[in-house]
Amino acid sequence: MNRLTTLDAGFLKAEDADPRVSLAIGGLAVIEGPAPDQSALMSQFAERIRACPRFGQRLRLWPFDLGAPQWVDDPSFDIGRHVRRVALPQPGDDPELFRVVADLMARRLDRDRPLWEIWVIEGLSDGRWAMLTKIHHCMADGIAATHMLAGLCDDGVGDTFARHVRAAKEAKRPAVEVNPLAILGGLWSMSASVTAGVARAAQGAAEIALGLLRPAPSTLNGPISDLRRYSGARVSLADVEQVCRAFDVTINDVALAAITESYRNLLVRRGERLQPGSLRTLVPVSMRSTDAFDKTDNRVSVMLPQLPIDEENPVRRLRAVHARLDRTKAGGQRQAGNAFVSMANHVPFAFTAWALGLLTRLPQRGVVTVATNVPGPRRRLRVMGKKVLGVFPVPPIAMQLRTGVAMLSYADDLFIGILADYDGVADVDELARGIEAAVARLVAISKRRKAHYARGPLSLVV
Repeated sequence: MNRLTTLDAGFLKAEDADPRVSLAIGGLAVIEGPAPDQSALMSQFAERIRACPRFGQRLRLWPFDLGAPQWVDDPSFDIGRHVRRVALPQPGDDPELFRVVADLMARRLDRDRPLWEIWVIEGLSDGRWAMLTKIHHCMADGIAATHMLAGLCDDGVGDTFARHVRAAKEAKRPAVEVNPLAILGGLWSMSASVTAGVARAAQGAAEIALGLLRPAPSTLNGPISDLRRYSGARVSLADVEQVCRAFDVTINDVALAAITESYRNLLVRRGERLQPGSLRTLVPVSMRSTDAFDKTDNRVSVMLPQLPIDEENPVRRLRAVHARLDRTKAGGQRQAGNAFVSMANHVPFAFTAWALGLLTRLPQRGVVTVATNVPGPRRRLRVMGKKVLGVFPVPPIAMQLRTGVAMLSYADDLFIGILADYDGVADVDELARGIEAAVARLVAISKRRKAHYARGPLSLVV
């Protein structure tokens, strides 16, 4: 597809609405050293990007938005404009790396060129180097961008956690039924199912609208400056899965509960009064089927749960996150968002462009932050023969959201990246460390819980 969908174009309009916003998403790969020669690296990448034509295409815009923007081949494409190199100041530790990432992500991509950059970052401690892949959000969502990053690696795209998300599983269709009586019964069931689905989507649409219109009191929402802060966290997937087994929850539940605790501690230190609706969070939901992993576009819907920031007990907080996400999913927000995007694609683009431009300029106070979970590669990647030690996601911030949190599962770990406004959230490192501490606390509780149940039968025997 060479035309942008309404959702894709929406990211351009959101960027246009605020000159201090850059709506690029990023992936920071930390790689064992030494860093490769620049000419050899560019030669390899020049070969590998041929597998994804979008790397060599730029946008063509129509006057007065009479048509949707199109992807067209860039006749003056030069990979040297896109693969750049920078060195860290000594000592080259992670805080220095994250400061460089924050500065690079704050800069807008040039719309007269293909909308991506790769920054080779050398000078990391312990002989490491890093590679920041920066892609405009109109070009790809998290899963598509991760797929593109993996395509630049030595072994290409392999097995990915994305195959286990809900939309990928739902893509499978049953075999065609040929029995006439069964077909009639199926039509009746389909009619009832469609009616229930429409009602559920309508309920979800009402919930989303109410969430956007109802202000959420928080200093995490407000004007954004032109500078950014970035930090990263890392937790073991085995530890997270242990918590999942102990409390019958999902990995996403555990991650969101940890994020909620860290936000809670941050706001308590600021002296803010915690209220039940003060952490309404935009949670993107993938709608990408397994046969569309290689498509460079956005295929997401949204949910707007109120994370339980007022709950002090970590176990009750985890259970509340699980219950609220289940209720939000059952309420039809996911279906409503997807239906809205699908309908918008059939409306003349001039009208949708005008509506998007208006909506993105309105000061929204209903949503406080965004938390997205991106399933990444299940096996370890290599670049130029060097092992990729970790991949930190980098979300964008816009529309009054001063923080964005992205999670990416890679090999044996869950990596968390937090991008924040420089002036609004000076304590972004505390937020990252708080997420790690919150997961560690849940792991310790789950171990004590397991030990308690293990001792139970023995105590009865004695």
